[in-house]
Amino acid sequence: MPTLKYNEAIRTALAEALASDPDVIVMGLGTTDPTGVFGTSAGLAKQFGDERVLDMPCAENGMTGIALGLALGGKKVVLSHQRVDFALLSLEQILNQASKWHFMFAGQDRVPLVVRLIVGRGWGQGPQHSQFLPAIFAHFPGLKVFAPTFPSDARLMLRRAIDDPNPVVFFEHRWLHFGEEEVDLSASLDQPDTARILRPGRDVTLVSYSYGTLECREAAAHLARHGIEAEVIDLRSLRPLDTAAVASSVQRTGRLVVHEQAWGTCGISAEIIAALAIAGTKFFVPPVRIALPEHPLPTARSLAAHYYPGAAEIVHAAAAQLGRTDVPPPVRAAGFEEDKPNPAFKGPF
Repeated sequence: MPTLKYNEAIRTALAEALASDPDVIVMGLGTTDPTGVFGTSAGLAKQFGDERVLDMPCAENGMTGIALGLALGGKKVVLSHQRVDFALLSLEQILNQASKWHFMFAGQDRVPLVVRLIVGRGWGQGPQHSQFLPAIFAHFPGLKVFAPTFPSDARLMLRRAIDDPNPVVFFEHRWLHFGEEEVDLSASLDQPDTARILRPGRDVTLVSYSYGTLECREAAAHLARHGIEAEVIDLRSLRPLDTAAVASSVQRTGRLVVHEQAWGTCGISAEIIAALAIAGTKFFVPPVRIALPEHPLPTARSLAAHYYPGAAEIVHAAAAQLGRTDVPPPVRAAGFEEDKPNPAFKGPF
C-alpha cells in the first residue's frame, strides 16, 4: 500500500473520481495554481483538462451558485473554498438552496455537490481566517458534514461524498495536510461514515474530530504512562453524528471528555453531551467539554499561543474525572511551536 500524505490522499480521491466519471468537475479559487489548494489539486488541470478542473474568481457566493447550477444540471461538482471563513459569503447557496432542494421537489431533483472547506490556523491567521465552524453546517437537515482526520479516511470519505446524490460539506484542517499513513487504494467505498475507536480504554472516553483527534490521541498516550486507560473516538462524520458509538463507550468507562477546536456554545460537543443525557446515559461524574474560548482568535502570536486547547487540557480534564491530581501535563515534542503543527503528528497515523 502506498504511503500518502493527507493532501495527497485528497488529490488521489479527486483524480480517481475525475477518471471514473466524466460528469465530475473540480473547481475553486486556486484549483489550477501551481500549489493547487495546499497540494490537493496540483496537476489535475493538466491531467484532465481545464474544462473539468476550473479556477474560479474571488467571488464565493457567485462561484457557489455556479456549482449549484452545474449540480442541478447533472454534474458532480467538487467546490473548494480555501478557508471556511470565505464560505460564509455563500451560505445562501449552501444552506438555503442546496440543503433543501430535494425536499422542495419531492426528491425529483438532487444536488450532487461537495463543498470543501479548509480550516486555517497559525502564522497570524487572525479572527477572520482561522475559524472552524462545523456546527453552522451540521445544523441544517439535507447536508452531510464530514471532518476526517486521517489520509485513508479522507480519500474514502471524499470519494463517497462525490458519489452522494445530495450535498456534502467536507472539512479539511490545514494542519492535517502534512500527516501521512499507508492508504489501501483497493478499500471498498461502501463503508459507513460512523465514528471509529482509535484506542480502546476502560477509564475515560475522549471524543473529538479532525485535528482535535490527534490531540486526544496524544493525551491518551500520556495518560497511559500514568496508569489511566483512555478510549479515543474519532467522530469522522458530524452529520450524521454517531452518538451511539460515544454512548456505547461511556457505558463502559462512565466518564466523558469531548474536545473540539471550535466554540462550545451550540457546538458539536454540546450536541453529543445533550444526546447522551437525553438517552439516559449513566455517568460516574459530569461530562466535560473542552472548546475554544468564547472570543475570536487574536492575531498576535503571543496571544494566539494560549487560545487553542490541546493535549494538556485534555489530560487535565480526564485525570480530574478520575480524581487524579498527580498527572503532569505532557511535554511537547522537540521543535514544537504553538502556531505550527506539532511535529509529533506527522505520521504514520
